[in-house]
Amino acid sequence: MKVYLDNSATTYPKPEEVYSSVYNYMKNIGSNPGRGGYSSALEGDRIIFSCREALMKIFNFDKLENIIFTANITHSLNILLKSVVKDGWHIITSSMEHNSVLRPLSNLKETKNIDLDIIECSENGVLNIEDFKNTLKSNTKLVVLTHASNIIGSIQPLKHIGKICKERGIYFVIDSAQSAGAIPVDFYEIGCNALAFTGHKSLLGPQGIGGFLIDDNLNQEALSFIEGGTGSLSESITQPNFLPDKFESGTLNAPGIAGLLAGINYITEEGLISIQERERELCQHFIDGLLNIPSIKVYGATEASLRTPTISINSNKINNAELGFVLDRDYGIMARTGLHCAPLAHRTIKTFPEGTLRFSLGPFNDIKDIDYTLHCLNLIIKGCD
Repeated sequence: MKVYLDNSATTYPKPEEVYSSVYNYMKNIGSNPGRGGYSSALEGDRIIFSCREALMKIFNFDKLENIIFTANITHSLNILLKSVVKDGWHIITSSMEHNSVLRPLSNLKETKNIDLDIIECSENGVLNIEDFKNTLKSNTKLVVLTHASNIIGSIQPLKHIGKICKERGIYFVIDSAQSAGAIPVDFYEIGCNALAFTGHKSLLGPQGIGGFLIDDNLNQEALSFIEGGTGSLSESITQPNFLPDKFESGTLNAPGIAGLLAGINYITEEGLISIQERERELCQHFIDGLLNIPSIKVYGATEASLRTPTISINSNKINNAELGFVLDRDYGIMARTGLHCAPLAHRTIKTFPEGTLRFSLGPFNDIKDIDYTLHCLNLIIKGCD
């Protein structure tokens, strides 16, 4: 039996429509969108346009041209941060961030005259609003937060923070890597200025495609980051300043965008809330089972309604790296061990430097997967006595 429980890294399997869409683009369309007026290039244009429309709907966004495609969410966050931040800015983030936020900010702290505060979250991975308010300064210009933790699934109170940012004229950037497609993500309800997304996690697309949504206010602050051919204004040697071309230089990953469109269409047809409820039920069943294994510690909230279905554990009987290895080798259960590219988050939940064993559920897991995994964990733990 094979059980895949590493959906926070990338969802697997994908809907069949995703595979066929990528294959169809590569085999039957093939052309470079925006680089030709013939029929197959125009078909590529239509697919990219349709994907922007689908992203508008799933994020409740209303500016088609303000949706930018990139290679992945790490590229998106680097563009959003490094094209915007100015000397003298005070920036706030949290201790639950992924290195895709922490490393660019650390680089900016070294290369620019900025002030950076990393607010320590609770052991359940949640930012305290009062701590946030107390960290604000007169020169606070940017707040960057993950929506949900990639280790314990904790969900940040973004609407409250967004309201404060809007009142104070502070730019607000969201990392939705672990939330988009798993829980509702509403651009305007959050009150953010930019939202970075990745295609290959809960949006169910292939690897190698991501992007961001940006409002006009932050766009006016931002400089183009990667410059080159856009298929527009080809007579000019300077980068276009209109969207999306300002940020989209070079050949887009059109097969990846076709796959992403298919993934979003699948979510829309199934219903995001329906997917969320199924995953939440499985998550609660898994947590309850883990809590019945005496030597296992579950990190974060034990109520599935307070988290995404990403669960980290440790056992006092066996190292998490060895436990993950045995699950894969002997039982075909695939989960992830270690620090998950989020060292400060592990310090926050008191699991640094050993990390955790992380299980993350997806829309194609079922109750048999969970019960089998709980059974195997019990067998391994008992075997350590």
